[in-house]
Amino acid sequence: MTDRSGTSATAAGGFGTSGVTGPARVANAARTAVVWDALSQLLARLSDGEPLEIVDAGGGTGGAAVPLAELGHRVTVVEPSPDSLAALERRAAESGVAVRGVQGETRDLASLFPADSADLVLVHNVLEYVDEPAAALADVAGITRPGGAVSLLVTNAVAGALHRALAGHVTEAQHLLSDPDGRWGEADPMPRRLTRQQLLDLINHSGLTGESVRGVRVFADVLPGHAWEGDAQAGQHLVELEKAAADHPELIGIATQLHAVAFKS
Repeated sequence: MTDRSGTSATAAGGFGTSGVTGPARVANAARTAVVWDALSQLLARLSDGEPLEIVDAGGGTGGAAVPLAELGHRVTVVEPSPDSLAALERRAAESGVAVRGVQGETRDLASLFPADSADLVLVHNVLEYVDEPAAALADVAGITRPGGAVSLLVTNAVAGALHRALAGHVTEAQHLLSDPDGRWGEADPMPRRLTRQQLLDLINHSGLTGESVRGVRVFADVLPGHAWEGDAQAGQHLVELEKAAADHPELIGIATQLHAVAFKS
């Protein structure tokens, strides 16, 4: 599992960006607005006015967990790194909220939580790193209550090929497209990338019902940073462009990440 400390909430998604200012705030908003918009809508759908029980699997230092706790929800982060859990504790304390941190992996979820107990489980940037994505998602589904939801964020294999080609590594891009794990070679630091169909197959095989997959960071990772990171107005235009592109059937394929919300019936 990976540290997602960079996944801060954006104003566009109904969350704060405390501690993020200037160009960094603009860049962060452009890269995360689509996910936080989806989570805002999901929270409204799941909540009846009461706090939700949320589990953030592989939640790192609390980049997602702390903003959710600030909204009044009860959030538990399951994270294998003690250092990340210590940073989570500090971040939560600085924000004046309580977030429970538990050391563990996705395979530990069944022993850490009662079955059917979580209203929402976040699985962001995790399936790329676990040994068995199908088993991990089955464990996640096991602790999700009927009617609850799972938020999935994964690295897109097709975009990986595009980015390698744009960087001048054409043969690596070709290899990535044909590799079942979406890797460009032995030196690739990413253990796995997923296509849209692979993500949908994992959702269906876990017993969850998946809604449409959205694209995240369609343009933000291919445009030169100098074109927008220092300009708040240009950055906001990029945020709006990312939102428009997220559901575009032709542009989803080149998004750096794929986001899906799946429900347990």
